[in-house]
Amino acid sequence: VQLQASGGGLVQPGGSLRLSCTPSRSILGVSTWGWFRQAPGNEREAVATIISGGTPNYADFVKGRFTISRDNAKSTLYLQMNSLKPEDTAVYYCRIRQAGSDIWGRGTQVTVSS
Repeated sequence: VQLQASGGGLVQPGGSLRLSCTPSRSILGVSTWGWFRQAPGNEREAVATIISGGTPNYADFVKGRFTISRDNAKSTLYLQMNSLKPEDTAVYYCRIRQAGSDIWGRGTQVTVSS
């Protein structure tokens, strides 16, 4: 299975974007869905994750600004990002964990700049 992330772009500080992550086919047995990001020179870090049947978890630096959600009918994962800051600039990746293995999407660039 492949994951396709989309929705990134250039936005001004304070703006919003919604990222989407769609698998190439239906997936069963996914235990965790998540969004991660990596800025130049930094390690990849978790932004938001959601365990199947559980509640979302957010990194402190996005709490109150980002929302992770899933559309089960479309098998799509979303990340609504509001009140974006320049420090949110990064490549954003979606990831699923299935049977103990991680599957990563290719990433989508988010740039927050005036």
